[in-house]
Amino acid sequence: MLVSAKEMLDKAREGKYAVGQFNINNLEWTKAILLTAQECNSPVILGVSEGAGKYMTGFKTVAAMVKAMDESLGITVPVALHLDHGSYEGCYKCIKAGFTSIMFDGSHFPIEENVAKTTELVNVAHNLGLSIEAEVGAIGGEEDGVVGKGECADPDECKMIADLGVDFLAAGIGNIHGKYPDNWEGLSFDTLAAVNEKVGDMPLVLHGGTGIPDDQIKKAISLGVAKINVNTECQLVFQEATRAYIEAGKDQQGKGFDPRKLLAPGFEAIKAKVKEKMELFGSVDKA
Repeated sequence: MLVSAKEMLDKAREGKYAVGQFNINNLEWTKAILLTAQECNSPVILGVSEGAGKYMTGFKTVAAMVKAMDESLGITVPVALHLDHGSYEGCYKCIKAGFTSIMFDGSHFPIEENVAKTTELVNVAHNLGLSIEAEVGAIGGEEDGVVGKGECADPDECKMIADLGVDFLAAGIGNIHGKYPDNWEGLSFDTLAAVNEKVGDMPLVLHGGTGIPDDQIKKAISLGVAKINVNTECQLVFQEATRAYIEAGKDQQGKGFDPRKLLAPGFEAIKAKVKEKMELFGSVDKA
């Protein structure tokens, strides 16, 4: 049974660990993440961008697949199905499809419009028992057409959004989506500390978890981060494992590749990566 992300993230913040959000793109990724969460006895959040949702033929298909797989695999750890960087319209589509959590990314709107739309969506989500994430300060890089400059959030604006009743908040602290450039200056812990002080006990979210040094991850968790998003690292290990299988020439005597065998190395690579991250985040045995 899928659940809201609120309870798992409240527990994570209190316990000084973080729950991983791992984005899904197909059946293999979903199965790998669910099985690893169960093996690690860790709560987990399955993130779905609007681009990934479209690729998988719509949010209704995604929700049906995840719910059926969760039941068929006998998953007992808490699992939330979460819209990642959702538009206003996308949030309503996911609510209708049966997601248990949504993110409204209103960071590109003027703060007044962000407040108005977030207020509306908080009320709708909470009336249905869903959790909701909001964002202040755009996350750098690009993910499925969502582009941000890596801004640092205004702590006062963070408090303004937090006070609307969102369940967890993504605050830009110099983090970016995708690979970090060699000249990246690192996370702004001064910003994170100021935001943490302003929003009180609210769980904070760190987007762009790929490539952030382990010591910075742990420091961010100590300053209120309770959810860390990982996508690019899974893409990279899946790609590398699949390429290695192809380059090894393991087809069926020139008849082509069995797709189940072709995707198996990437499946195992994602399982290993998710386990590595759950151990780093401290969420193992926290379900």
